[in-house]
Amino acid sequence: MTTNGVTVHNGSGGKKCLRREWRVEVSRRVKSTHNPLRAIIEFMNLKPNPEKSFIPLSVGDPTVFGNFKACPEIQNALCDAAADPKNNGYSQIIGSEAARDAIAQHMNREGHSITSEDVIIVNGCSGAAEMSVITLANPGQNILIPRPGYSVFQTVCQANEIEFRQYDLLPDQKWIADIDHMESLIDDDTMAIVVINPSNPCGSVFSCTHLEAVVALAEKYRIPIIADEIYEHIVFSGKKFTPLASLSKTVPVLQLGALSKRYLAPGWRLGWIIVHDRDGILKDVRMGLQKLCGVVLCANTVIQGALPAILENTPQSFYDDVNRQLQEVATVAFEMLSKIEGLKPVMPEGAMYMMVGIELDEYPEFDDGLAFISALVQEESVFGLPGECFNCPNFIRIVITVPEEKMREACRRIGVFCENHRNKIPTNHQYLH
Repeated sequence: MTTNGVTVHNGSGGKKCLRREWRVEVSRRVKSTHNPLRAIIEFMNLKPNPEKSFIPLSVGDPTVFGNFKACPEIQNALCDAAADPKNNGYSQIIGSEAARDAIAQHMNREGHSITSEDVIIVNGCSGAAEMSVITLANPGQNILIPRPGYSVFQTVCQANEIEFRQYDLLPDQKWIADIDHMESLIDDDTMAIVVINPSNPCGSVFSCTHLEAVVALAEKYRIPIIADEIYEHIVFSGKKFTPLASLSKTVPVLQLGALSKRYLAPGWRLGWIIVHDRDGILKDVRMGLQKLCGVVLCANTVIQGALPAILENTPQSFYDDVNRQLQEVATVAFEMLSKIEGLKPVMPEGAMYMMVGIELDEYPEFDDGLAFISALVQEESVFGLPGECFNCPNFIRIVITVPEEKMREACRRIGVFCENHRNKIPTNHQYLH
């Protein structure tokens, strides 16, 4: 029986099979779900030196070390919202009108022209990424994602049997996208181009001119863009962030954002998708996103209740101080690591990360970057994420959210490790993978 396009089985006429034993298997989707970051770390079997304090330069949570905290205005907004019984129930599945209107007004101050109807509130920026990908692409189709890039896009694609094709970012050019390579990956089944700006894991901030080249490519092939701009406000002095959606009146854009990084509250899990439609091109996509919201009913309503006050009352001095601290620690790390032979740090221009290249020719004792990093943890108790987590071998991603003195100590230890192993001929296979 079919009702409103949905087939309902009434229990009659079906073939029954009596199973002789229990056999409960997970779905194909679960079997296909793979987080490369977690898999690689588990493979490495890290064992820090018990005689040295562990310094995890790997954790992308800015609150871990205690030096970055949400300001009183943010905390007070949350307390007030929790005390208001209106925030105890469900909201609209796409988010409350008040929260969506607050986001729209906030974004319009940055040069956009959107309404609350263009905003969909979801469970964090990773939730926004997942919903955007599976709304735009079917199994067997493909999307383009950056290499190196935020691994959740790869995970979502694999779980949903969507092919991900990786276009290169160029480390010797401040991690700009290789536009020619990007174009070479496009075919009739390419459903979206993902642009992460400012970049996780690179910390790069694309120029307006470079973004215009990406937009021109999307225009040429009529492909929508997923713009992950969660770090849009974390940009260092001397650089300027340009919202990608502001550069075209014809290319449709799904812009992703969240509270987590700018407001130092990643555990609050509140993100959003802004639908920058062009002449109704995304009408069905907008409806599709709304349908997906119905799966989880709504995002956290207490955080939604706090959102208008957070966006309105958080002082500019809070944002400025966070950016200043990040840039100062990044500068310390870049200057110290640049003095170490065999390492090539790339100074970030924003976000919360730095990529450091490993010149393995200087360290013949190690087969690859994983072996280098494993030994670094074992000897000096310093850990940065291997570039392999982002499909970028022989790099380390370090966070710049640590206190300055802890960063100095980490860089000193890295220097000692590199001095001990530079040009050392391997005598056994302890560090070979």
